Amino acid sequence: MLGLMGGLLLGLAYPTPGIAGFAWFVPGLWLFSALGLPAKAAFRLGYLGGLVHFLVSLRWLLHIPFPSGAIAGWMALSAYLALFPATWVWLATRIIQRASLASLDVRHSALGTPAFETRNSPHETHPTWREALSAFTALSWFRRSVTMLSVAALWVAIEMLQARLFSGFPWNFLGVSQWRNAPVIQVASVAGVYGVSFLVCWCSVAMTGALVLVVLRPSNRFSWLAEGRLPLVALLILVGIGFNRMLPPREAAPAPASLRVALVQPSIPQQLIWDDAASPARFQKAFDLTRQAAATQPDVLVWPEGFLPGFNDEQYASMTNLIRSAKAWWVFGADDRDTGPNGKPRYYNSAVLASPSGGTAGIYHKQHLVIFGEYVPLADLLPFLKWVTPIGDGFASGDRPGLFPVVAGGRTNRFTPVICFEDIFPHHTRNTLASDTDWMLEMTNDGWFGESGAQWQHCANAAFRAVENGVPLVRCANNGLTCWIDEYGRLRDVLGQGQGSVYDAGFLLVNLPLPAETLRPVTFYRVHGDVFGWLCVGLSVLALVRARLQKLPS
Repeated sequence: MLGLMGGLLLGLAYPTPGIAGFAWFVPGLWLFSALGLPAKAAFRLGYLGGLVHFLVSLRWLLHIPFPSGAIAGWMALSAYLALFPATWVWLATRIIQRASLASLDVRHSALGTPAFETRNSPHETHPTWREALSAFTALSWFRRSVTMLSVAALWVAIEMLQARLFSGFPWNFLGVSQWRNAPVIQVASVAGVYGVSFLVCWCSVAMTGALVLVVLRPSNRFSWLAEGRLPLVALLILVGIGFNRMLPPREAAPAPASLRVALVQPSIPQQLIWDDAASPARFQKAFDLTRQAAATQPDVLVWPEGFLPGFNDEQYASMTNLIRSAKAWWVFGADDRDTGPNGKPRYYNSAVLASPSGGTAGIYHKQHLVIFGEYVPLADLLPFLKWVTPIGDGFASGDRPGLFPVVAGGRTNRFTPVICFEDIFPHHTRNTLASDTDWMLEMTNDGWFGESGAQWQHCANAAFRAVENGVPLVRCANNGLTCWIDEYGRLRDVLGQGQGSVYDAGFLLVNLPLPAETLRPVTFYRVHGDVFGWLCVGLSVLALVRARLQKLPS
């Protein structure tokens, strides 16, 4: 029951509703409710809790306009992702139990008494829940602290695996739940989103352990202070550093240049995107919004991904004439095509940059495609798979990152485009950025999911890419959230917020501040990548090996 309750709380910690405080309770709740359980039972508790968590947080998948496919996809993806928290609960309880029971056995061996009465097998001993908690409290403060750090590092190691296994799906990591807590998430500039996940998990398990001490050792009512002081002090220090990072520089700095970016949100339902007969109406709607946006004299005008995959000659001429008259750069999503080595055509989900003269100035082909949404794995070996999904041949993946130069305001600034869910991958996004990238542009179509929490969760995940890399992120979406996020992960201007709905059609004019070229911020994460994440992987391996070799009561 506690595992299911934890799953529900964690599911509600993400937008929507986004009650971030719930996330600080769940890892500890899962871990200590699983103590004393056999390995399979601990895994099962974590799996059921994880399944509830993902069924709740990913319920926006039910908005996909294929009812039966939506239900199947929602259940299958949730069932797969639940394996990761289940693995954490299973391994974390093994680490704690083996350390606790080995320590307890040493004490009782000296007295000639059994450590505990319950025996399940000659190979592995499982105490009762009460015995397991008592064994945990019998550890020294130092051993308990090291164990809590180990299981927090293990959480990060599991997230690192989730981000990479089977092309990865790093959606709604534990740290993402804190995306609106700007001082806390500044640690991502060094450790990535994994640093925030570590902090939340560490505080959760340590404070739950402190509660266990209070309950089992009521004579020492202040024992929780000793237990929680290390993570709480670390949290306070990191919050202070976060506040300091967001302060304006004390030295007089030149006023940053700004770039006027107009973002068009056409809000086209996904069903109409597939309807070729509706293409003229879709174009006209986007063109009317673009004409209004062009009247504000932007430097760059952006269309989102996917709502109008192609143009006819007349439509393209209308747009380029409008762009010329506005003297603006134009970025839009489109399908691009070339011929592969086998002579067959290849199609790409692309971002295209058109200059104010109407010529093509750059093309980026999306590199990280959505599995079963944009490509079918093993389709070359098993061609029949193409016909059991609605995407047919799908897209090919690009082979290089994009860097689009834009001349405006007397200087050249450069931005890196990312398409759709590419921005949820910390390592991928970092690798796409060049050393002279001034800002990132995300072009996305979340119209697949109607007016749901998908748009907010996508934005929450994307906010960490801005913090990690120290550059603003501009988002242009088909039906929300069209906005921009500063380099500290703070959500800035949002289309429709406070004056309608974030899902409505419209355009947003952003005055994007750009630092001087000699003052481009460089974060530790942007330079060194997942050093912290890989360190946690190494520490987790050591902790698991130590637990495996730990001598247990016989």
